[in-house]
Amino acid sequence: MTDYSIEVRVTPRRGILDPQGKAVGGALTSLGFGGVGEVHVGRIIVFSLAAEGEPQARETAQAMCRQLLANPVTEDFRITVSPAESVG
Repeated sequence: MTDYSIEVRVTPRRGILDPQGKAVGGALTSLGFGGVGEVHVGRIIVFSLAAEGEPQARETAQAMCRQLLANPVTEDFRITVSPAESVG
């Protein structure tokens, strides 16, 4: 088994109401930051995962997202898998 570092980025789906994104966009504009378009506020989930290989790690992370980490009706997710860095 190899340890992998998994990063999951979860964001509201396009077209879904995102009140946090709207508030942040409005605040940026009111602070004088011009040119700000659509803003989406999401979350990042980072964890390590032991797996036989990168494809298995990605498949397991996708299953985790579908079952717990993201709401498949209102959110999209993007997974990044990389070898875990050794400590020590």
